[in-house]
Formats: sequence, C-alpha cells, structure tokens
Amino acid sequence: MNTTTKERIKSIDLLRGLVMVIMALDHVRDYFHFDAFFFDPTDVTQTNGWLFFTRFVTHFCAPVFVFLAGTSAFFVGQRRDKKSLSKWLLKRGVWLIIVELTIIKLAWLFQLDYSILLLQVIWILGLGMICLAGFIYLPKKPIIVLSVLVIAGHNAFDSFAPTETITTNIWTFLHVQNIISIADIQFFVGYPIIPWVFVMPLGYYFGELYKPSVDSRARIKKMYQIGLGITAVFFVLRVLNLYGDPYFWSSHDSISFTLMSFFNVTKYPPSLMYLLITIGPSIAFLALAEKWKGAFFDKLIVIGRVPMFFYIVHIYVIHLIALVTATLTGFSASDMVIDLWVTMQPELQGYGFGLWVVYLIWIILIIGLYPICSWYNTYKSSNRDKWWLSYL
Repeated sequence: MNTTTKERIKSIDLLRGLVMVIMALDHVRDYFHFDAFFFDPTDVTQTNGWLFFTRFVTHFCAPVFVFLAGTSAFFVGQRRDKKSLSKWLLKRGVWLIIVELTIIKLAWLFQLDYSILLLQVIWILGLGMICLAGFIYLPKKPIIVLSVLVIAGHNAFDSFAPTETITTNIWTFLHVQNIISIADIQFFVGYPIIPWVFVMPLGYYFGELYKPSVDSRARIKKMYQIGLGITAVFFVLRVLNLYGDPYFWSSHDSISFTLMSFFNVTKYPPSLMYLLITIGPSIAFLALAEKWKGAFFDKLIVIGRVPMFFYIVHIYVIHLIALVTATLTGFSASDMVIDLWVTMQPELQGYGFGLWVVYLIWIILIIGLYPICSWYNTYKSSNRDKWWLSYL
C-alpha cells in the first residue's frame, strides 16, 4: 500500500514528536540541574555517563527539526505550484524569525530588552525556509551536491579567524557561535547559517521518497540504506580521527569515558560528525517506525503535529516553574529574569537539583502538556479554514 503526500505521514510526526519530547528534557536540565550552572554536560573532564547521555540524546533535536522542515515543505509543494510554495516558505520563514525575536525570547528570558537578540533554532528554521524559497527554483542535482559539499567541507574553515570587525561579524553569522555587537545591539548567534541552511534542501528532496508512486517496501529499504550508510560514514571518519569535527577524540582510563570522548561531537556550529550521527540514525528510525502502532506512539504523533505550539508553551511553562522553584528555595524571583541564558546567570549558581529531579520534572511536564497539545491538534484539524493556524 502506497503512502500519499495528501495525508500526514505518521512516522514523520512520530519522529518529530519524539524529538520534541527529548528536547524538553534538555531545557528542563538547563533550568533545574544544579551542575548546569558550573560546567558543560559534555565536558569529559567533569561530567558522568548519565549526564553526558542526557545531553547527547538531545543532539538529535535540531537536525531533525531542520531536516524534516524541508520534508514538510516538499509535502506542501505537492499541493501547490512552485511560485505558491516559494511565497509560503518566504512568509513562514519571516514569521518564524519574528517569533524567535519576540514570543520565544520572552519565554527564555522573561524580558524583552532589545539590546540583545537571540538567534537560535527557530531563527535558523526561518532563515532556512527563506533560502529554500529560492533553492526550489534551481536544478535538483546541483543543490543536492552543493548541500553535501557544504556540510562535508565546512569544517575545513574551523580555524579561520578574521581580525577586522566587519569580517568577524559576517563570519560569526556564517559559521561561529558568538556574541557580536552591531549598532549598540548585541546578537547572540547560537545557530550560524552554515551549514544549517543546507540541511533543509536535503530534507526537501528526501520527501520524494513519500510520493504516491514509491512503493512502501522500496521506500523503507531506501531509507535503511541512506540512514545506515550515513551512520557508517560517521563511524569510519570518527575512528580515523582526522577530519569532521573541531575536536578529536582521545582514549581514557575507562571505556565509558573513551566512548564519551568519541561521541562528543560539536553542535555550535554543527560539525560534519554531529550531522552524520544525528541525521543518519533518524532516517533509519523513520524506516523502522513506518509500521509502528499503539497508544504511546499515537501520543507522540499528536505532539509531532503541533511542534511550534508545543515549543512555545513548554518554554514558558518550564521557565515559570523554575521561577517559582527558585523563589521557594531561597533565590529571588528577579534571578530568573535572564540576561542571556539561564545557565550563564551568576546569581543562580547554587540553585538546582540532582539529575533524577530533572527527569521527574520532565516526565510531569510532558504528561501535563499532552492534553493541551491534544486539544490544540483537534482544534487545528477542525478549523482548517483559519489561515493563521498554519503559522502555529
């Protein structure tokens, strides 16, 4: 039985819902884990196995968001002509950037001080859509080749460090996580442009596997080949330890710490190793999950169908609970009015709990948010005539 692009693909919604839930774990850790205010959870010199895993598993979130955003754009394009799709991508891309700088910034910081702007995952999703609006007019093969070359080759420029201010600012937007100042406004570039915007076109053309003309068995076989092939490339390149990440792995006294070093790949900007070990298994997961059924999976699918709604609501809820918790444990409510990022807030050092509390809060959060997401999914499905719902 063939899967049509006129209907939602449940396996894609399932994967998206799964990574949304996993993403929430990372954000709960940021706002509630004691150690988060003292060291990076991937710092092999200070972390432990469970903490490292808690952070590593969330690496899958951003690549899946960006890749599947391209796939979703392909599905939209099956119902529109190219010009209409391009306009839709442009409008949605601009809207996402506006949301990042307003609604989402307020959620993260509990303030709207425009002396600093946060450019994070929603910003890069928006910019990726704006770029994709142009890419779809170009021939397919050159865009795929260009995207692969940029993703594979951008780490060759990791050591490039311009000295002039203008060049430094441009390079930061392109390839460096940093804070830069332009006209008295600081920009925290969390998600540089390269290589993120070249991940989305690959997701767009990946959507061709879901055309009605593609047999489901052939699609599943192809996805296994692609997903496991990409994963195999990661292991080969990572074992060689020559290229693909700014930091090489090293052997340690214990196997667990050696493995942590091996899988400690760079997210900001995403290295070749980072994208291989996240996108490869995710594509294989889509093949594995295509036939999955059950109440638990249905709940993840619901969350995956309202990703932006879940994203916005979960940040506000986490931050609000953290504010109340900080106040109850002897800190000031104003300490949770963040200047840049919660774990960088010096007033909050000494606040927080053990990792098991983080997991408990995360489980309660997901259980609590599911009914809201289910309601919104039903409302959205029943009111397709309301154009604004497609933006949330």
